Amino acid sequence: MSTLSLIFVGFGNVGQALARLLERKQTLLDEEYGFKTRIVGIATGRHGMALNPNGLPMEEVLASLKSGESLARFHNGPAVSDTFDFIRQSKADVMFENSPVNHQTGQPAADHLRTALESGMHAITANKGPVVHAFNELTALAKIQGKRFMFESAVMDGAPIFSLFRGPLPAIELKGFTGILNSCTNLLLGLMEEEKTFDEAVSYAQSIGITETNPSADIDGWDATIKVCALSTVIMGIPLKPDQVEREGIRGITPKMIQEARAAGERWKLVCSARYENKKFVGRVKPQRVRPTSPMFSVNGTSSFVQFETDVLPGLGILEGDPSPDTTAYGLLADLVNTVRGQ
Repeated sequence: MSTLSLIFVGFGNVGQALARLLERKQTLLDEEYGFKTRIVGIATGRHGMALNPNGLPMEEVLASLKSGESLARFHNGPAVSDTFDFIRQSKADVMFENSPVNHQTGQPAADHLRTALESGMHAITANKGPVVHAFNELTALAKIQGKRFMFESAVMDGAPIFSLFRGPLPAIELKGFTGILNSCTNLLLGLMEEEKTFDEAVSYAQSIGITETNPSADIDGWDATIKVCALSTVIMGIPLKPDQVEREGIRGITPKMIQEARAAGERWKLVCSARYENKKFVGRVKPQRVRPTSPMFSVNGTSSFVQFETDVLPGLGILEGDPSPDTTAYGLLADLVNTVRGQ
C-alpha cells in the first residue's frame, strides 16, 4: 500500500467536493486499489497558498475557507513566490488543476499542468481550456515523463466519455456527435418555457450557482463551443479551436419563439454537434427546435446529453442528470484511480 501526495491548484466548489470525496473513499481506495491519499498543498486565487509535506488538516482548512480566511496559517516550509513555485516545491505525486477556464488560450492552466508533468507528477484537470489548446503537447510530455495527463471531468462532469473511447470501444469508427453540452442554457430555456423572461431565468440560474455573475460564457455559447472542441480534439483526433466552430448563443430566443415551438409540440435547445459535411469537418453550436422523436427533447433542467454516431453503434448516447460539484469531483477521482491502475 502506498500513500499518494496530492496538491490542488484551484480549490473552489469542485476542489472542495473532491477533498471530501477522497476522505469518504479512503477505505475503499486502500482495500480495492492499494493506495491512500494525503493532501499536501492547496493554491487558490483569493485565499493564498499552503504547503505541508505532512499533510494539511483538511477539516480546519475547509472551515477556514468557509469563513473567508487565508490559508497562510497552514503553510509549513519555505515561502512560496507564485503558483509555479508552489507546484515545484510541493514534490507531490499528483496535481489536480481546477483553475478558471480560459476559452481563448487555455492559460494559465496549461502551464500549470506542464509544470506539474515536468516536475514528475501526474496531472489531472477538469479544465477544458488545456484540453483544447494544449492536448497534443501535454499528452506527449506526459508520455516522455512516464506520467499521465487526465481530464475526464472536462466535459459532462463525471460521465465517462473520454475513458469510454480510450478502452471499452475498440475498433470503432466515430463519425460525429450531437448533444446538449451546456447545462446552464438548458435550464434557462426550460425556465422560459415556464413563462419566465430571459432576464428572470438568468437571475434564477445565478441565484442557485449554475452560472457566473457574468453569464456570457454560457448564454453566448462559449462553454458549449469549447466542449465541442474538446470532444473533437480528443475522441475524433481533429484539433478544433473555438474560433473554428460556428457559434450562436441563446440571446436571440424570445418568448414568442418559445411559444411557437410549444404550439408545434417542439422545444428549443442549444444543440452542439461536430461531423463531416461535404468532406469538411464542421463544429456547430446553435439553438434549434427539436421534436419529441429526438432524444434531446426530454433532457430537462441542468442535465446534459451526447449521442455518438459510429459505424457499428449508430445510437450510442450518454445522459447525465442534474450534475453538481460532486459529480465533477467523481470524474477527477476516477481519473486518479485509472492513473494508478494504468488505464
